[in-house]
Amino acid sequence: MPTPHHASLPCYRDVVRAEWVDYNGHLRDAFYMLIFSFATDALIDVIGLPDSVRKERGRSIYTLEAHINYLHEIKEGVQVRVDMRVLGHDAKRLHLYLEMFADDGVEPVAAGEQMLLHVDTSGPRAVAFDLDVEARVRSLAEAHTVLPAARFAGRVIALPVKSPRNSNEV
Repeated sequence: MPTPHHASLPCYRDVVRAEWVDYNGHLRDAFYMLIFSFATDALIDVIGLPDSVRKERGRSIYTLEAHINYLHEIKEGVQVRVDMRVLGHDAKRLHLYLEMFADDGVEPVAAGEQMLLHVDTSGPRAVAFDLDVEARVRSLAEAHTVLPAARFAGRVIALPVKSPRNSNEV
């Protein structure tokens, strides 16, 4: 079965830094999001919105929502790779799926989803992607349709609802 990496996914690489590690010696939970955020920045460049274009056009990408699944702890010095894929898009939004891998591992150590919004920064207000950017987003999304299902996408945080008579149970 092909892995996402074989599908020419945009990817981002980094190393777990000492200042990102918590009292357990593991990557602190907030820094998984930081790494995913850096990866999203790399994707924004891929779709044609590097810093110079954002400034010239007065456009940017805002994050509307993010979800992270922490699958395995990782420690200082570990090299990480984040593979990204487009799960969906419309005229203004981009649904992104990310998987983080440690060193040369094939199983993700974390997975995330983000809903991104294209904005005119003079408002700011949501606007449709410019035609060149929309074409790149569409091309990526089409290329990613051949990939296996995103294993950790669409998850919801919830506890089972307890009946009133069992409400004192832990």
